[in-house]
Amino acid sequence: MITGIHGMYFSEEADALRAFLRDKLQIPARDVGGGWLVFDLPMADMGVHPTDHEGAPASGTHDVSFICDDIEKTVAEMKARGVEFDDEIQDQGYGLTIHFRMPGGVRVEMFQKRY
Repeated sequence: MITGIHGMYFSEEADALRAFLRDKLQIPARDVGGGWLVFDLPMADMGVHPTDHEGAPASGTHDVSFICDDIEKTVAEMKARGVEFDDEIQDQGYGLTIHFRMPGGVRVEMFQKRY
């Protein structure tokens, strides 16, 4: 029985990315030894999207997004902690989205879902 999902980021700036996730995004983490942090996320869902439309990523591409309950409040809190955003909040129909960069050049979507 599947009980969850484990996501991974690979980065040339692994220590900086771990600190960003812990300090800027304030995601709870456990040190599992040697400075390796495992982040505990309270909820996950997963979608499968088709690649048959213009602008779609190549088949085999995967993506990790962060979910929040109140995107405007969360963005304001993150900006106060020094997070810089690439765009403004946009209505995508399924939810409200915005993007930011993490150490190592990792671009991430955050969204407030409507489903």
